[in-house]
Amino acid sequence: MAYAGKYPSPLAGYENAEPLPEERAEDGKSFVNPKNDSLSKAYTEFVDPLDKGRKGGFDVHIYYLQENKDQAEYARALWERIRREFPELRIYRLWDRPVGPHPVAMFEVNLFTPAQFGAFISWLAIYRGPLSALIHPNTVESGEGPDSVERRNHSERAIWMGERFPLDLGIL
Repeated sequence: MAYAGKYPSPLAGYENAEPLPEERAEDGKSFVNPKNDSLSKAYTEFVDPLDKGRKGGFDVHIYYLQENKDQAEYARALWERIRREFPELRIYRLWDRPVGPHPVAMFEVNLFTPAQFGAFISWLAIYRGPLSALIHPNTVESGEGPDSVERRNHSERAIWMGERFPLDLGIL
């Protein structure tokens, strides 16, 4: 089953599962969930169709207003801190102007594992300061042109931290 004609069912694989309990947890607000024998594989590997290869599963674009001296200085300091604290990540140059579909200056960080995603994104929530971040997946999908996949990854599947900037998706 697909939702709205294009989304896979989030319940795939659970079609014949028992109904969920209505029992509340100790806090009185959340629900008691059924027990599993093991954790979801999503804790240790990216789910399909996320790229598990050279591109990495997610790109993080950290934006700053290039004409704003305070933001430009903060972006440079954050870029340096990320390179020092997360040397295992792929970190690109600090652009001082818009590039590609990105409407303001930015730099990019690639994430290759769920552990890197969890560590880096939670860290970035605290340290991004006045800057915004676009977090988008990189997917490997057949049956569609790469341009339409890229547009969807940068829009429908995107996650934003801070102010959202309009992207020029026509470039993709």
